[in-house]
Amino acid sequence: MSAFSKALGVSASGLNAQAQRLRIVSENVANTDTPGYRRKTVAFSEDVEHSGIAKVAVERISLDRRSGEKIYDPGHPMADQTGHYTGSNVDLIVEIADTREAQRSYEANLKMFDQARQMSSGLVDLLRK
Repeated sequence: MSAFSKALGVSASGLNAQAQRLRIVSENVANTDTPGYRRKTVAFSEDVEHSGIAKVAVERISLDRRSGEKIYDPGHPMADQTGHYTGSNVDLIVEIADTREAQRSYEANLKMFDQARQMSSGLVDLLRK
């Protein structure tokens, strides 16, 4: 395996991991107002292949352990005897920050992928001469 294909593989794994992270963040944002919804979080790990190349992998997707906000609405179907029900534990500010971080990481991996592709193309052009 050439160094260029290894670089492409590493950056592609980063792109995939950040795409999965953005999917989870979008699920969290979509369920902000869903009663009882628990925020999902993504944990990454290093996946070392037999060739010795370390790639990024999604280790697990877990639920945030924080309790949801108590909301007073006696008319809500999920309200208890006191008129409260448990809302989601999604904080939109945190989700926006996670989105920006994932976007920046995605862009960095995309730039690395493009640089490796350009270098490979340049090498092929030099070999043709």
